[in-house]
Amino acid sequence: LADWKEFYPDAAEPIPPGAPEALGPEVQLNIFCDASHATCLATRRSTTGILIFLNGAPIRWYSKRQNTIESSTFGSEFVAMKIAMEMNAALRYKLRMMGVPIEGASNTFGDNASVIKNVTLPESTLHKRHNSIAYHTCLEECAGGAARVAHESGKENCSDGLTKCLAGPAFHAFARSVLH
Repeated sequence: LADWKEFYPDAAEPIPPGAPEALGPEVQLNIFCDASHATCLATRRSTTGILIFLNGAPIRWYSKRQNTIESSTFGSEFVAMKIAMEMNAALRYKLRMMGVPIEGASNTFGDNASVIKNVTLPESTLHKRHNSIAYHTCLEECAGGAARVAHESGKENCSDGLTKCLAGPAFHAFARSVLH
């Protein structure tokens, strides 16, 4: 796993000096994100799906059409990862401001191997400006110690059910993975 601190030396979680003391046992955050490329037939915008678990319990789900039209699956998956990272930053801040201790970095899972490679390997670069903004947002979260990114196969990624319509058995498998 790459150490992004060299590339983003000032990256850190925003914890104000007056934050309350963390009390109680640490909680673990796991985030699953996915995108379904160009699913809106009218606009060709992609759909983002994000599931956030706190100590194994689903606490937030997000399913929404993306604000931009992406020309590739890679682009739409990176936008989804950026949204997940922004949600992670906001949730971690809220938990810390309530005095809830957080166990290390949030585990963030995506099913696009190219996106995971670009977020975890320093030698990767992007040249499209709107994709590179998503890229740098994700890298800063990792450099600041707020997130850790890993690959989760599409069949195992429980956020998949938030990006497309699922038929009976697939829907029931999705519901079981979320409500286990």
